Amino acid sequence: MLYQLIADLLLVLHLLFVVFILFGGLLVLWRRWWVYVHLPAACWGVLVEFNQWICPLTPLEQSLRSAANQGQYSGGFIEHYIMPVLYPQWLTIEAQIVLGSVVIVVNLAVYGFVLWRLKRSRQGESSP
Repeated sequence: MLYQLIADLLLVLHLLFVVFILFGGLLVLWRRWWVYVHLPAACWGVLVEFNQWICPLTPLEQSLRSAANQGQYSGGFIEHYIMPVLYPQWLTIEAQIVLGSVVIVVNLAVYGFVLWRLKRSRQGESSP
C-alpha cells in the first residue's frame, strides 16, 4: 500500500514536472529567479524527447509499483487518467521529436511574452 501511494505521488509529480516544462516560464512574470529553475528543466525535457531517453522518474515509479506487487498500469483514477498522458501508446520516435519541438515552440512563445511584458513594464516606469 505504501509503495503504491508513493508511486502514485511520483506519477503526479511527474505530470506536474511536464506541465512545468511547458508553461513554467510564466512563473518568471511573478519572480524572475524562476528562469534559473525553468530553463534547465525545459532543456532537460527537450533532450529527453529528442534523444528518446527515459526520464529517471519512470523506472523509479515502475520499481515502486513492482514492490507494491501491482501489475501493469491499471486501476484507479491516477492510472486511468494520468498515466495515458505521460505514457501514451502512440509514442514513437517521430512523436517524441514532435513533442520536443512543441516544448521549444511553447517556451519560445512563453519567454517572448515574458520579455514583452518586462519591456512594457520598464517603459511604463521610465515615462514621466
